[in-house]
Amino acid sequence: MNAAPRSPLISIVIPLYNEGSHVTALLSDLKAALQQIECSFEVILVDDGSPDDMWRKIKDEARTFPSLRAIRLSRNFGKELALCAGLERADGDAVIVMDGDGQHPPSLVPVMVEKWQSSGADIVQGVKVRRGRESLTSKLGALSFYVILNKLSGFELKGASDFKLMDRKVADTWLKMRERNVFFRGMTAWMGFNTVQIPFEVVPRREGRSGWSYFKRWKLALIGITTFSSFPLHLVTFAGLIFLLFALGLGIQTLYLKLAGRALTGFATVILLELIIGSLLMISLGIIGEYLARIYEEVKGRPRYIVTESIDPEQ
Repeated sequence: MNAAPRSPLISIVIPLYNEGSHVTALLSDLKAALQQIECSFEVILVDDGSPDDMWRKIKDEARTFPSLRAIRLSRNFGKELALCAGLERADGDAVIVMDGDGQHPPSLVPVMVEKWQSSGADIVQGVKVRRGRESLTSKLGALSFYVILNKLSGFELKGASDFKLMDRKVADTWLKMRERNVFFRGMTAWMGFNTVQIPFEVVPRREGRSGWSYFKRWKLALIGITTFSSFPLHLVTFAGLIFLLFALGLGIQTLYLKLAGRALTGFATVILLELIIGSLLMISLGIIGEYLARIYEEVKGRPRYIVTESIDPEQ
């Protein structure tokens, strides 16, 4: 007699930073959503070095939530590396990644699981149909970044989010990529697995303000561009060739005027050219420096994160 098939295990990975004010409400909504699916599940919370009382609240929740696992990082390593920490501990047949600020609605988790089971897709990706409350500069910045990344890398990420379900083979493949400059949604797109999309609207944060400052967004954008395309380096070479041709033409003209006895002082022209060329050189060095910084961070070989405490029901 054949044994009954095992129900799939679903892992939900949630990186958290300063979400202590609403982590209890988040878990309550998530538990309500998980009751709608006929699967076993585990919830993995990653405290990314939060200075608030979130870890205490997570430990309180773990006493009454047997499927809850959690780790606490020694400091704030950033969302992308906190995701790495959670994914490395996920044992599920499918892994769902979502934010902890409430903007990824837990009510969509059953929809993702059903879509995964019915479609046979490797990835079920939440795509933003509305970005929610954002300043004009944030919207323009996001649009510019995705346009540039699409043109440079060929990956269409407009509207994409970190809210996605990955099949076990996708998660295992993702974990084999050991770089320290992590851009989660770009790396997921790079793998090229069969993907289906479900639309969702970004709802307002439950409480507090986003920890994504303009500096952090700019840094992530640089990581995304430099880790998925070497075109900026080729752009430096192309700009150098353009200026070389321009310099040759200007040199021939200058020599001709000198021999013809019509040479001009051209002081303003010289100063302008020096400013243009100097600016180009500084920008070029900056682009090269960004790639060197990525290489430097990779070759140091330091751990991507450090765990100080963990909660595991199996222990």
